[in-house]
Amino acid sequence: MLYAIDNCGMPAEAVYDCFDEYFPQGDAYKEFALKIFKGVCEKRGEIDSLIAKYAKNWEIDRMATVDRNIIRLAAYEIMDMPATPINVIIDEAVEISKKYSTKDSSKFVNGILDKLKAVRASN
Repeated sequence: MLYAIDNCGMPAEAVYDCFDEYFPQGDAYKEFALKIFKGVCEKRGEIDSLIAKYAKNWEIDRMATVDRNIIRLAAYEIMDMPATPINVIIDEAVEISKKYSTKDSSKFVNGILDKLKAVRASN
């Protein structure tokens, strides 16, 4: 859903409306996915500022679209979902990047998210 907004220019509302049709899953899955989706959409500016702070020598717009959005969703979880252990968030983001991005993306995603650990520690 984040990819559709970022890469295809779809408005968040349109992506949200399509969610049930394209991702028919159980209620718990839907609720969790929508919480992250809405959270990233609402806090995208703040999330992107944090990513820019920790992604030395990388402009957010120059990151691969898939990587950028994996980092955004994990950053939101780190910032706003304290019940989820940071290591779980990072491991899941790295696994997603291995499956859906380039062979080197997992190292890139892991490196930036590892630096973002400090955000939760400061809250």
